[in-house]
Amino acid sequence: MHATNKDKEQFVHQVFSAIAHRYDRLNTLLSFNRDKYWRAKTVEITKITAGANVLDVCCGTGMLTLELAKAAGPSGHVTGLDFCQNMLDQAVVNIAKTPYRQNITLIQGNAMNLPFDDNCFDCATIAFALRNVPNILQVICEMQRVVKPGGRVVSLELAKPSMPGFKQLYYFYFEQLLPWLGRAGVGIDGPYRWLPESLRCYPHQEKIKEIFADAGLAHVEYIELTGGIVAIHFGIKQEAPCAN
Repeated sequence: MHATNKDKEQFVHQVFSAIAHRYDRLNTLLSFNRDKYWRAKTVEITKITAGANVLDVCCGTGMLTLELAKAAGPSGHVTGLDFCQNMLDQAVVNIAKTPYRQNITLIQGNAMNLPFDDNCFDCATIAFALRNVPNILQVICEMQRVVKPGGRVVSLELAKPSMPGFKQLYYFYFEQLLPWLGRAGVGIDGPYRWLPESLRCYPHQEKIKEIFADAGLAHVEYIELTGGIVAIHFGIKQEAPCAN
């Protein structure tokens, strides 16, 4: 059965609405605390400096948003956008505990149709969300559209490791153990069974690199972290508009 874009959006919305209250704790647990390193490396790759104006697409509970705000400093600003209000509510709680709350704006919106003018951000990021959007190219094109020429579009996402032995061990954990641990953590079965399914349908790192280039980005590269279980893709916006 082929789900429509709307079907996928509604399903993903239900998934994240259900797990928002425990999302951060489980991410840290299930990633063996590597999620913090992955976010730090992502911010490093953005190359943003003090005073930057940054967009964090599908910001979820605001953990990457906060790391970006630290890099942008008191004179910078980060806008976090997500379509799930439950996740944004948790982001409000997370951000309120920090000195960066005055430098962050959270809004509800859709990554497929960003509510911003062209060329208004120094950088746009997205973390652990490309697997969940209905159309990857459309989202990257939208991010490219709102970034200023010379700015970067950066994605942190689960990837497909290829190292013999490690690959098999990882998929056993991801497909067999992780859904069970997730169910124990949130008390319901569905959300963490979606994780292995979403990765199974997600393109390989090389294909995502091609999609970034198709969106009009130049100098597209990616790096793999932690044995290739995650990848950071990034590209630079040129003067030419995105042809979608």
